[in-house]
Amino acid sequence: MAKERIYKEGAVEEALGGTLFRVKLDDGGEMLAHPSGKMRLNYIKILPGDRVRVEPSPYDGKRGRIVHRLK
Repeated sequence: MAKERIYKEGAVEEALGGTLFRVKLDDGGEMLAHPSGKMRLNYIKILPGDRVRVEPSPYDGKRGRIVHRLK
């Protein structure tokens, strides 16, 4: 049985090198995140100030993957 995924929302604060972004979460935390594979394939641009949905890594709570850019 697959585990249910957890998502958090926040705003991109800073674009770091190598498609890595610093995201300020709505709950007050910070996370380093990279775009998911489908976002890379479809050339979805992420800029500082964009609202995003992040899926935290199950291994490291300070890292995650951006799965959706919100409007």
